[in-house]
Amino acid sequence: YRVAGIADALRQMAALPDPVGEVVRGSTLPNGLELRQIRVPFGVVGIIYEARPNVTVDAAGICLKSGNAALLRGSSSAANSNAALVAVLRDAVAAVGLPADAVQLLDAASRDSVKELMRARGLVDVLIPRGGASLIRAVVEESTVPVIETGVGNCHVYVDAAADVPKAVAIALNAKTQRLSTCNTAESLLVHAAVADTFLPPMLAAFAEAGVTVHGDARVA
Repeated sequence: YRVAGIADALRQMAALPDPVGEVVRGSTLPNGLELRQIRVPFGVVGIIYEARPNVTVDAAGICLKSGNAALLRGSSSAANSNAALVAVLRDAVAAVGLPADAVQLLDAASRDSVKELMRARGLVDVLIPRGGASLIRAVVEESTVPVIETGVGNCHVYVDAAADVPKAVAIALNAKTQRLSTCNTAESLLVHAAVADTFLPPMLAAFAEAGVTVHGDARVA
């Protein structure tokens, strides 16, 4: 089921419009000179990430879709799965006439590969850390390669005063319990005071039935 989902997500990505060469904005100056901002690839994108092997396929797919080569360094806990997935990706890339090395996986057995990737300035064009706060901080502080810093999570669901209460309960419950392991699982629930008395009783009951522990302020408690 999970492998089928990973493959389906890749097919959806492949069906998206090609971003390379897209004109974002532009204008013509009074002297006739045309200025255009156009999307172009970075080149070689290094990605250091933790946890789930589906990220391996997502990252490689996004890089290829945008005309980049992907240099992947996953976690040691998913090393065998990552290796199997990258082998399939490399075969698929080669089958359509692209170089298989457009997707490469670094050895996850040693932390040395992370250090070398962070210092491969001139070989790697940009580095993206994806994981916890300590990983992101280490990459930002120690890398000589340009880094795109990502967030560390703490995903919020906000319920407005005008919300449809049954729908909001269903959305918040799904956001917390649909798949616990993902990094976009809801961690904080913010409720407008004007709808709290209507929304919180069914919401707390639904969370209790699902086995979710809720930590709240005095009014919630």
